[in-house]
Amino acid sequence: MNTVSLQVNRRAVEVSAEPRTSLADFVREKLDLTGTHLGCEHGVCGACTVLLDGVPARSCITYAVACEGADITTIEGLDEDEVTTELRAAFTREHALQCGYCTPGMLVSARDLVLRLPDADERRIRVGLSGNLCRCTGYVGIVRAVQSVIGTRRARNIAPQADGGRTSLGPAGSGRAAPDQDRQSLQPTRQALAPVSESAAPGRIPDFTPATVLDQRFSLPYPPAKVFAMFDDIAGIAACLPGVSLAAPPRPEHVEGVIRVRLGPIAASFEGAARVERDPATLSGRIVGIGTDQRSHSATQGEIRYRLIPLDGGAATAVDLSIGYTLTGMLAQVGRPGLVRDLARRLVAEFAGNLDRHMSGAPSGAAAPAELSFWSLASDVLRARLVRMFGRVFTGKGGAE
Repeated sequence: MNTVSLQVNRRAVEVSAEPRTSLADFVREKLDLTGTHLGCEHGVCGACTVLLDGVPARSCITYAVACEGADITTIEGLDEDEVTTELRAAFTREHALQCGYCTPGMLVSARDLVLRLPDADERRIRVGLSGNLCRCTGYVGIVRAVQSVIGTRRARNIAPQADGGRTSLGPAGSGRAAPDQDRQSLQPTRQALAPVSESAAPGRIPDFTPATVLDQRFSLPYPPAKVFAMFDDIAGIAACLPGVSLAAPPRPEHVEGVIRVRLGPIAASFEGAARVERDPATLSGRIVGIGTDQRSHSATQGEIRYRLIPLDGGAATAVDLSIGYTLTGMLAQVGRPGLVRDLARRLVAEFAGNLDRHMSGAPSGAAAPAELSFWSLASDVLRARLVRMFGRVFTGKGGAE
């Protein structure tokens, strides 16, 4: 077994793998990133295409151990990518997919063309996609979709990138740093995959760049000083967060705990640790944490930044929250960004209500539930979305009449 250290979807990964393990099998089996599909396994069909240091590459014929120090982006890592979002919409509009098996690799290759080509030339697009085979569509819709995205972006004066951002000649991945580079940036996931006892030291909980950031605000009918003191009560805050429990008595600037999540039939318990930072001068703070669920092979890094703003002459407080996270593994394959945002709004509302009750001295029976059920929350979110959707439909009909 070899230890492979690389970046996958902006997150550091350090996992053991056999020398013969392909990059495709590595991301699918070791990281549960199953959006990368396997077809021919001979580098011909293109279904397994990923970005290797920003360049499309066949992951089925690339050894994972050969990617030491490389930056890998799978289709999951392009969820928030502007070009890929436009391509997805164009693929739907132009009927560019049927069974969808080739689509992840096709999108990765198409994205590269959108970045590089100066105009929507059909011949160059067909040549550029010739390494991605599709047995369903006949390619007409695919080509039209790519043409439309290139055309609209150039019409918006978005210039092509020379060589698609490539910085060196040679095969995909040849421009990565040498294997003996400083590997401090690879520490976050080694800690995230380790038991809590191995990652509990405050200095070993790393900073990171979140894949997703959600901003929320709520208000409390208490002065900022009282709210700030409450945020220093880690045990009290944990009691207000749905699904959160402490694994040990919190220490200054450090806490260990568990977040229990149920997403439909999938139950997960993220065990981890966090460091706590506070700035009394600005009434702000930050909590940075890591956690893993061994059962679903999911891992997460999270960051909560808060800032307190006086309201009503200091009699009340607005709490500005910035919630950033990176989630990988099975659970990352289930939720989509739009639903996650709706759920985050609901969770913040529950946290604010629990915090208000806690500060008012409400009975302990009003505490947060022992398990965070995304299934029940999703039902409420979907119900609200249906109400808004039908409201728009009936409003539109009324306006037409």
